[in-house]
Amino acid sequence: MGWRATVVAAVLAIGSALSTGPAGAEPFPVPYNLFVQDEFTNPGGSAAGSNDWSCRPTPEHPNPVVLVHGTGANRLNMWTTFAPLLANEGYCVFALTFGNYADQPYPVSAIGGMARAEDSAAQIGDFVDEVLAATGAARVDILGISQGSVVPNYFVKYLGGAAKVDKYVSLGPAWNGSALTGPDGGATILGLGTDDARGVLPFCQACLQFLPASQFIAKLHAGGLYAPGVTYTNIMTRYDELILPYTSGYVEAPNATNIVVQDGCPSDFSDHLALAASRVAAGHVLNALDPAHPRPVPCVFVAPFVGG
Repeated sequence: MGWRATVVAAVLAIGSALSTGPAGAEPFPVPYNLFVQDEFTNPGGSAAGSNDWSCRPTPEHPNPVVLVHGTGANRLNMWTTFAPLLANEGYCVFALTFGNYADQPYPVSAIGGMARAEDSAAQIGDFVDEVLAATGAARVDILGISQGSVVPNYFVKYLGGAAKVDKYVSLGPAWNGSALTGPDGGATILGLGTDDARGVLPFCQACLQFLPASQFIAKLHAGGLYAPGVTYTNIMTRYDELILPYTSGYVEAPNATNIVVQDGCPSDFSDHLALAASRVAAGHVLNALDPAHPRPVPCVFVAPFVGG
Protein backbone atom coordinates (compact mmCIF):
# COMPACT_ATOMS: atom_id res chain seq x y z
CA MET A 1 0.00 0.00 0.00
CA GLY A 2 1.45 3.38 -1.04
CA TRP A 3 1.66 6.32 1.33
CA ARG A 4 -1.32 8.07 -0.28
CA ALA A 5 -3.52 5.02 0.20
CA THR A 6 -2.30 4.71 3.77
CA VAL A 7 -3.22 8.33 4.54
CA VAL A 8 -6.66 7.96 2.94
CA ALA A 9 -7.31 4.74 4.86
CA ALA A 10 -6.32 6.42 8.13
CA VAL A 11 -8.56 9.41 7.47
CA LEU A 12 -11.51 7.16 6.65
CA ALA A 13 -10.94 5.07 9.77
CA ILE A 14 -10.84 8.16 11.98
CA GLY A 15 -13.90 9.61 10.29
CA SER A 16 -15.77 6.35 10.77
CA ALA A 17 -14.89 6.28 14.44
CA LEU A 18 -16.32 9.77 14.83
CA SER A 19 -19.30 9.22 12.59
CA THR A 20 -22.25 8.63 14.88
CA GLY A 21 -23.54 9.28 18.34
CA PRO A 22 -24.97 6.71 20.77
CA ALA A 23 -27.18 4.15 19.05
CA GLY A 24 -30.86 4.85 19.49
CA ALA A 25 -30.28 8.18 21.22
CA GLU A 26 -32.30 10.17 18.67
CA PRO A 27 -35.13 9.51 16.18
CA PHE A 28 -32.76 9.86 13.20
CA PRO A 29 -29.16 8.61 13.28
CA VAL A 30 -26.76 11.46 12.54
CA PRO A 31 -23.67 10.28 10.65
CA TYR A 32 -20.81 12.75 10.94
CA ASN A 33 -19.25 11.14 7.91
CA LEU A 34 -19.76 12.14 4.28
CA PHE A 35 -19.12 8.56 3.17
CA VAL A 36 -22.31 7.39 4.88
CA GLN A 37 -24.61 7.80 1.88
CA ASP A 38 -27.98 6.53 0.66
CA GLU A 39 -27.70 7.91 -2.86
CA PHE A 40 -27.48 4.54 -4.59
CA THR A 41 -29.98 2.72 -2.38
CA ASN A 42 -32.46 5.59 -2.51
CA PRO A 43 -31.86 7.34 -5.85
CA GLY A 44 -33.76 10.57 -6.14
CA GLY A 45 -34.77 10.38 -2.48
CA SER A 46 -34.36 12.79 0.40
CA ALA A 47 -31.99 12.76 3.35
CA ALA A 48 -33.39 11.34 6.58
CA GLY A 49 -35.43 13.91 8.47
CA SER A 50 -36.10 16.13 5.46
CA ASN A 51 -39.08 16.81 3.19
CA ASP A 52 -41.80 15.69 5.58
CA TRP A 53 -44.53 17.87 4.12
CA SER A 54 -46.81 17.15 7.08
CA CYS A 55 -44.33 18.82 9.46
CA ARG A 56 -45.63 21.89 11.27
CA PRO A 57 -43.22 24.35 12.93
CA THR A 58 -43.28 24.68 16.71
CA PRO A 59 -43.17 27.89 18.79
CA GLU A 60 -39.58 26.96 19.70
CA HIS A 61 -38.59 26.70 16.02
CA PRO A 62 -41.14 28.66 14.01
CA ASN A 63 -39.07 28.87 10.82
CA PRO A 64 -38.68 25.83 8.56
CA VAL A 65 -35.08 25.33 7.45
CA VAL A 66 -34.41 25.08 3.71
CA LEU A 67 -31.19 23.27 2.81
CA VAL A 68 -29.43 24.40 -0.38
CA HIS A 69 -26.67 22.13 -1.74
CA GLY A 70 -23.51 22.93 -3.69
CA THR A 71 -22.33 22.39 -7.24
CA GLY A 72 -22.73 18.82 -8.46
CA ALA A 73 -24.65 17.74 -5.35
CA ASN A 74 -28.33 17.24 -4.58
CA ARG A 75 -30.93 17.24 -1.81
CA LEU A 76 -29.80 13.84 -0.53
CA ASN A 77 -26.04 13.41 -0.75
CA MET A 78 -25.08 16.83 0.67
CA TRP A 79 -27.36 16.72 3.72
CA THR A 80 -27.00 13.28 5.30
CA THR A 81 -25.66 14.95 8.46
CA PHE A 82 -27.57 18.22 8.77
CA ALA A 83 -31.03 17.02 7.73
CA PRO A 84 -31.37 14.42 10.52
CA LEU A 85 -29.54 16.66 13.00
CA LEU A 86 -31.95 19.55 12.50
CA ALA A 87 -34.99 17.29 12.46
CA ASN A 88 -33.87 15.81 15.79
CA GLU A 89 -33.61 19.37 17.13
CA GLY A 90 -37.28 19.94 16.30
CA TYR A 91 -37.00 21.86 13.03
CA CYS A 92 -39.09 21.25 9.94
CA VAL A 93 -36.42 20.56 7.35
CA PHE A 94 -36.77 20.78 3.58
CA ALA A 95 -34.26 20.33 0.78
CA LEU A 96 -34.43 20.61 -2.98
CA THR A 97 -32.26 19.62 -5.90
CA PHE A 98 -31.86 22.75 -8.00
CA GLY A 99 -30.20 23.51 -11.30
CA ASN A 100 -30.25 19.89 -12.46
CA TYR A 101 -31.30 18.35 -15.78
CA ALA A 102 -34.45 16.72 -14.44
CA ASP A 103 -35.46 15.39 -17.86
CA GLN A 104 -32.33 13.25 -18.09
CA PRO A 105 -32.01 9.69 -16.74
CA TYR A 106 -30.51 9.01 -13.34
CA PRO A 107 -27.75 9.65 -12.28
CA VAL A 108 -27.44 12.70 -14.57
CA SER A 109 -30.75 14.00 -13.20
CA ALA A 110 -29.30 13.93 -9.68
CA ILE A 111 -26.45 16.34 -10.45
CA GLY A 112 -27.54 19.75 -9.23
CA GLY A 113 -26.13 23.25 -9.43
CA MET A 114 -25.54 23.12 -13.18
CA ALA A 115 -27.99 25.77 -14.44
CA ARG A 116 -27.32 29.49 -14.50
CA ALA A 117 -27.38 30.95 -11.02
CA GLU A 118 -30.23 33.34 -11.77
CA ASP A 119 -32.43 30.44 -12.90
CA SER A 120 -31.48 28.39 -9.85
CA ALA A 121 -32.32 31.34 -7.59
CA ALA A 122 -35.81 31.46 -9.07
CA GLN A 123 -36.16 27.71 -8.53
CA ILE A 124 -35.12 28.11 -4.90
CA GLY A 125 -37.67 30.90 -4.52
CA ASP A 126 -40.44 28.67 -5.86
CA PHE A 127 -39.42 25.97 -3.39
CA VAL A 128 -39.48 28.43 -0.49
CA ASP A 129 -43.02 29.40 -1.51
CA GLU A 130 -44.02 25.72 -1.45
CA VAL A 131 -42.53 25.30 2.03
CA LEU A 132 -44.29 28.39 3.37
CA ALA A 133 -47.62 27.30 1.90
CA ALA A 134 -47.31 23.77 3.29
CA THR A 135 -46.18 24.74 6.78
CA GLY A 136 -48.08 27.98 7.31
CA ALA A 137 -44.85 29.68 8.40
CA ALA A 138 -44.21 33.34 7.71
CA ARG A 139 -40.49 32.99 6.92
CA VAL A 140 -37.85 30.31 6.43
CA ASP A 141 -34.23 30.01 7.46
CA ILE A 142 -31.66 29.10 4.80
CA LEU A 143 -28.70 26.76 5.33
CA GLY A 144 -26.54 26.61 2.21
CA ILE A 145 -23.12 25.26 1.33
CA SER A 146 -20.72 26.30 -1.44
CA GLN A 147 -22.82 27.41 -4.46
CA GLY A 148 -25.83 27.00 -2.20
CA SER A 149 -24.34 29.55 0.19
CA VAL A 150 -24.49 32.25 -2.47
CA VAL A 151 -27.29 31.62 -4.99
CA PRO A 152 -30.20 32.02 -2.51
CA ASN A 153 -29.05 35.57 -1.87
CA TYR A 154 -29.99 36.47 -5.45
CA PHE A 155 -33.50 35.30 -4.57
CA VAL A 156 -33.35 37.34 -1.38
CA LYS A 157 -32.13 40.55 -3.04
CA TYR A 158 -33.82 40.47 -6.44
CA LEU A 159 -36.74 38.02 -6.41
CA GLY A 160 -38.70 39.04 -3.32
CA GLY A 161 -36.99 36.74 -0.86
CA ALA A 162 -36.07 39.37 1.73
CA ALA A 163 -39.60 39.22 3.15
CA LYS A 164 -39.50 35.41 3.25
CA VAL A 165 -36.05 34.66 4.75
CA ASP A 166 -35.12 35.30 8.38
CA LYS A 167 -31.72 33.70 9.07
CA TYR A 168 -29.25 32.89 6.31
CA VAL A 169 -26.44 30.51 7.28
CA SER A 170 -23.61 29.73 4.86
CA LEU A 171 -21.05 26.91 4.98
CA GLY A 172 -17.97 27.59 2.87
CA PRO A 173 -19.47 30.74 1.36
CA ALA A 174 -18.15 32.23 -1.89
CA TRP A 175 -19.44 35.78 -1.62
CA ASN A 176 -16.49 37.12 -3.61
CA GLY A 177 -16.21 34.14 -5.91
CA SER A 178 -13.40 31.61 -6.01
CA ALA A 179 -10.15 32.39 -7.81
CA LEU A 180 -8.27 29.80 -9.84
CA THR A 181 -5.38 32.16 -10.49
CA GLY A 182 -5.02 35.86 -11.17
CA PRO A 183 -7.36 38.77 -10.39
CA ASP A 184 -10.20 37.46 -12.55
CA GLY A 185 -10.03 33.91 -11.21
CA GLY A 186 -8.11 32.58 -14.19
CA ALA A 187 -10.70 33.43 -16.82
CA THR A 188 -8.25 35.41 -18.97
CA ILE A 189 -5.52 32.81 -18.68
CA LEU A 190 -7.92 30.04 -19.62
CA GLY A 191 -9.36 32.06 -22.48
CA LEU A 192 -12.83 31.91 -20.95
CA GLY A 193 -15.43 34.58 -20.39
CA THR A 194 -16.16 35.64 -16.84
CA ASP A 195 -19.85 34.86 -16.78
CA ASP A 196 -21.47 33.00 -19.65
CA ALA A 197 -20.36 29.36 -19.80
CA ARG A 198 -23.10 28.20 -22.13
CA GLY A 199 -20.78 28.07 -25.13
CA VAL A 200 -17.73 26.81 -23.23
CA LEU A 201 -19.04 24.61 -20.42
CA PRO A 202 -22.58 23.83 -21.57
CA PHE A 203 -23.17 21.15 -18.95
CA CYS A 204 -22.27 23.51 -16.06
CA GLN A 205 -23.70 26.87 -17.00
CA ALA A 206 -23.15 28.18 -13.46
CA CYS A 207 -19.45 27.36 -13.17
CA LEU A 208 -17.91 30.53 -14.59
CA GLN A 209 -20.41 32.66 -12.67
CA PHE A 210 -18.45 32.03 -9.47
CA LEU A 211 -15.19 33.48 -10.75
CA PRO A 212 -14.45 36.71 -8.86
CA ALA A 213 -14.85 38.94 -11.93
CA SER A 214 -18.21 37.52 -13.01
CA GLN A 215 -21.25 39.66 -13.63
CA PHE A 216 -23.21 37.51 -11.20
CA ILE A 217 -20.84 38.20 -8.29
CA ALA A 218 -20.85 41.91 -9.16
CA LYS A 219 -24.64 42.02 -9.14
CA LEU A 220 -24.80 40.28 -5.76
CA HIS A 221 -22.62 43.07 -4.32
CA ALA A 222 -24.47 45.91 -6.04
CA GLY A 223 -25.97 48.19 -3.40
CA GLY A 224 -24.47 46.07 -0.62
CA LEU A 225 -24.16 42.29 -0.44
CA TYR A 226 -26.60 41.67 2.40
CA ALA A 227 -30.31 42.39 2.48
CA PRO A 228 -31.51 44.45 5.47
CA GLY A 229 -33.77 42.47 7.76
CA VAL A 230 -32.01 39.17 7.08
CA THR A 231 -29.43 37.87 9.57
CA TYR A 232 -26.38 36.28 7.94
CA THR A 233 -23.84 33.85 9.42
CA ASN A 234 -20.78 32.81 7.40
CA ILE A 235 -18.93 29.67 8.54
CA MET A 236 -15.53 29.11 6.92
CA THR A 237 -12.51 26.79 7.14
CA ARG A 238 -8.90 27.80 6.57
CA TYR A 239 -8.38 24.51 4.73
CA ASP A 240 -10.97 25.21 2.04
CA GLU A 241 -9.49 23.99 -1.23
CA LEU A 242 -12.44 25.01 -3.44
CA ILE A 243 -13.21 28.55 -2.22
CA LEU A 244 -9.95 30.41 -2.79
CA PRO A 245 -9.13 32.29 -0.76
CA TYR A 246 -11.34 31.01 2.05
CA THR A 247 -11.81 34.62 3.14
CA SER A 248 -14.01 35.08 0.06
CA GLY A 249 -16.80 34.28 2.51
CA TYR A 250 -15.74 36.89 5.05
CA VAL A 251 -17.83 40.01 4.45
CA GLU A 252 -18.52 42.32 7.38
CA ALA A 253 -21.80 44.08 8.06
CA PRO A 254 -23.95 44.87 11.11
CA ASN A 255 -26.29 41.98 10.22
CA ALA A 256 -23.51 39.44 9.52
CA THR A 257 -21.38 37.19 11.72
CA ASN A 258 -18.19 35.69 10.30
CA ILE A 259 -16.81 32.48 11.81
CA VAL A 260 -13.61 30.61 10.94
CA VAL A 261 -13.96 27.21 12.60
CA GLN A 262 -10.24 26.92 13.43
CA ASP A 263 -10.36 30.13 15.48
CA GLY A 264 -12.25 28.23 18.15
CA CYS A 265 -11.03 24.71 17.38
CA PRO A 266 -7.50 24.17 16.04
CA SER A 267 -8.13 20.41 15.81
CA ASP A 268 -10.78 20.96 13.13
CA PHE A 269 -9.14 20.11 9.79
CA SER A 270 -12.30 20.45 7.71
CA ASP A 271 -11.80 21.03 4.06
CA HIS A 272 -14.63 22.47 1.97
CA LEU A 273 -16.87 19.39 1.85
CA ALA A 274 -16.16 18.21 5.40
CA LEU A 275 -18.04 21.26 6.69
CA ALA A 276 -21.19 19.36 5.72
CA ALA A 277 -20.38 16.61 8.23
CA SER A 278 -18.60 18.43 11.04
CA ARG A 279 -19.67 18.56 14.68
CA VAL A 280 -17.85 21.87 15.01
CA ALA A 281 -19.67 23.46 12.07
CA ALA A 282 -22.92 21.93 13.34
CA GLY A 283 -22.49 23.66 16.69
CA HIS A 284 -22.11 27.02 14.97
CA VAL A 285 -25.11 26.32 12.72
CA LEU A 286 -27.37 25.45 15.65
CA ASN A 287 -26.39 28.64 17.46
CA ALA A 288 -26.96 30.71 14.32
CA LEU A 289 -30.44 29.26 13.85
CA ASP A 290 -31.36 29.66 17.52
CA PRO A 291 -29.30 32.55 18.91
CA ALA A 292 -31.65 32.95 21.88
CA HIS A 293 -30.47 29.61 23.24
CA PRO A 294 -26.72 29.39 22.58
CA ARG A 295 -24.83 26.26 23.51
CA PRO A 296 -21.12 25.46 23.70
CA VAL A 297 -19.64 24.60 20.32
CA PRO A 298 -17.74 21.29 20.56
CA CYS A 299 -14.09 21.12 19.62
CA VAL A 300 -13.21 17.71 18.20
CA PHE A 301 -10.92 16.37 15.51
CA VAL A 302 -12.60 16.75 12.12
CA ALA A 303 -11.01 14.86 9.25
CA PRO A 304 -10.69 16.45 5.82
CA PHE A 305 -12.93 14.98 3.11
CA VAL A 306 -14.85 12.93 5.71
CA GLY A 307 -15.97 15.05 8.64
CA GLY A 308 -16.26 13.98 12.23
